Amino acid sequence: MKNRLKILRAERDWSQGDLAERLEVSRQSVNAIETGRYDPSLPLAFKIAELFDRSIEDIFTSPSQEV
Repeated sequence: MKNRLKILRAERDWSQGDLAERLEVSRQSVNAIETGRYDPSLPLAFKIAELFDRSIEDIFTSPSQEV
């Protein structure tokens, strides 16, 4: 699943570690989500969306919508 997490994180000038701390996950988890190697759980996706004040759909692209 593609996502805009890296872009949103960069807009706030946060490192992967900064974001990981705010989400209470490891930096490796943030890296894996950003690179598409790991899809977050639904609760984590909601937490990410709330942190950036965006909808889940604004951050994550559904696999059926990927081109």
